[in-house]
Amino acid sequence: MPKKIFNNGTTSESTLEVVNLVVLLLGAVLVLLPLGIVFLTSFAPPRATPALIPQKGWSLTNYQDAWQRGKFLLAFANSTLVALAVTALQIASAALAGYALARLKFRGRQALLLIVLATLVIPFQLLVIPIFLVLKWGYLINTYGALILPTAVNGFGIFLLRQYFLTIPIELEEAAALDGANRWQILWRVMLPLSRPALVTLFLFTFIGEWNDLFKPLVFTTRPELRTVQLALAEFQEQFTNNWPLLMAAVAIATIPIVVLFLFGQRQFIRGIATTGIKN
Repeated sequence: MPKKIFNNGTTSESTLEVVNLVVLLLGAVLVLLPLGIVFLTSFAPPRATPALIPQKGWSLTNYQDAWQRGKFLLAFANSTLVALAVTALQIASAALAGYALARLKFRGRQALLLIVLATLVIPFQLLVIPIFLVLKWGYLINTYGALILPTAVNGFGIFLLRQYFLTIPIELEEAAALDGANRWQILWRVMLPLSRPALVTLFLFTFIGEWNDLFKPLVFTTRPELRTVQLALAEFQEQFTNNWPLLMAAVAIATIPIVVLFLFGQRQFIRGIATTGIKN
């Protein structure tokens, strides 16, 4: 009798695993289907309609035309500069503020944490007018500063690193302090090296968010030399609305760098998301 119960339990677990696998595969297909249509159409002959079935006459002509007509070289340079600058500033500010909120004892720490969390529920679009006025008073409109400074600090990054710092045993900091390390040395030589998954997670979130941002370049800049990838893609779409292969090639050009970046950092990204907030 116990053997029969064990077999039934094993069968149930196997069935559940199969169901989970099928659900995950269906979800993956639904997510990847639009991306597949984009890439297949980008290689199709000019003026072809979007389709899942590969069409005859595949070539890289659409990519060459899209790159030249959309002037993506300058847009790529601007987006890379802005994304790297914002990411570096967010990681630096999040590391300092997150460590202070996780380890330092001072009056009003919990209230400050609540204020940081409160900033997460305020959409950036609601702050665009005061931000625009501040940038105007600082003569930063139509400069790189207008694309970098408004998002240089982010409450999500502060909270993410604060939660990850809490998972690191405090005994490691005490040992470093006994060896003569100060707070800055503890943060730089102990906490940050151990927080690599969280740092990679924050890097990917911030870089991808800045790369895909259309709102800031559209509102804070008008100079053509400050165009980012998303702004160039939006202008490209207005010009070639009827040429789907050319348009899909432009979309693929803007998407490929982010896909490659995520593939390189996905392991650390998953680890950072899975372990953040778990105390030892």
